[in-house]
Amino acid sequence: MVVLGAGAAGLFCAAVAGQRGRRVLVLEHNDVAGRKILISGGGHANFTHLNAGPSHFLSENPHFAKSALARFTPRDFLGLVHKHGIAYREKAPGQLFCQGSAREIVSLLLAECRAGGVHLRTGCRVDEVGRDDLFSIATSQGRFGSQALVVATGGLSIPSLGASDLGYRLARRFGLSVETPRPALVPLVLGGSEGEALGPLAGVAFEVEVRCGSARFRDRALVTHRGLSGPAILQVSSYWQAGTPVTLDLLPGADIARRLCDERERGSRAEFKTLLAEAMPKRLAEWWCRRQGLARPICQLSDREIGRLAEGLHAWRIVPEATEGFAKAEVTAGGVSTAELSSKTMEARRVPGLYFIGEVVDVTGWLGGFNFQWAWSSAHAAGEGV
Repeated sequence: MVVLGAGAAGLFCAAVAGQRGRRVLVLEHNDVAGRKILISGGGHANFTHLNAGPSHFLSENPHFAKSALARFTPRDFLGLVHKHGIAYREKAPGQLFCQGSAREIVSLLLAECRAGGVHLRTGCRVDEVGRDDLFSIATSQGRFGSQALVVATGGLSIPSLGASDLGYRLARRFGLSVETPRPALVPLVLGGSEGEALGPLAGVAFEVEVRCGSARFRDRALVTHRGLSGPAILQVSSYWQAGTPVTLDLLPGADIARRLCDERERGSRAEFKTLLAEAMPKRLAEWWCRRQGLARPICQLSDREIGRLAEGLHAWRIVPEATEGFAKAEVTAGGVSTAELSSKTMEARRVPGLYFIGEVVDVTGWLGGFNFQWAWSSAHAAGEGV
């Protein structure tokens, strides 16, 4: 069998198949394997999330990922981490990172490939793929033939690492449908007066609950020179579509209206920005109050003003102009339609011997190790099924 792509999914699939006695060749167009792994998690590889389940993934078919995730779980991959003696830490509940370098995960995968007798060719560009009795793969290093072809070429995110549309082109070449790829886990860009007004706050981080449609995430947000980023924004960006609003609760879990009423009854002479600065960064509190034209003591606020302030803080509605695109996206949403694939083996239903795994498939995880787990689970499914 031939595997296209030596990223997380491709290497792991090759290792699983090789250790089952299959002859495996991996072709990678970059000069080294696992380039995207090496930069993941700030160089520490958030290699899984212990609680990963189907509800943490986006897809046109939300049930598709259930089979693969159930048959190779985060605990299963953690067993490999233990086997290879890799020290790790739980940075946030369920999020596992290497204590040392992400290079340890690449080393794990390469060691598992060696154990399966897998052959790896790097710096090998794929020029054309055809099929008669066998798949025929024309490359910069010659032509290869195989009864099985596994496409693990990833998505379009981070083109500086060599991302390409090869996987989508191959799917279409064999008559498979592709859900339109789009940037996911990506900062949002604010335009017009709103973006201009936020500019001076660049670098300010704050707790927020952000909503887009039915999606809701509570985490940190960060003001950038172009708009908003941070974990909460990256999460919701996967659900955002052009022209739709995003709503931010700047005081999640708080009842600012009640607090203001209590302070007013006590006759507080403090300005609202002073009270607000107890719950959010001072610069953000002052900016918000300036935007409201509010400089009077709390004791002088009317019920109507308190209601308006509370509503604005708990439901700040913005309409992003765009995302920062594939260059800044951590992953690609969309991809090869799950309707075309077996959820048990990842094999194309209409093209026997052709498999798609990992990011190239229309299954996209949340931030926090979920996309790595999909790589492991989908790769294991194909490696066992090929």
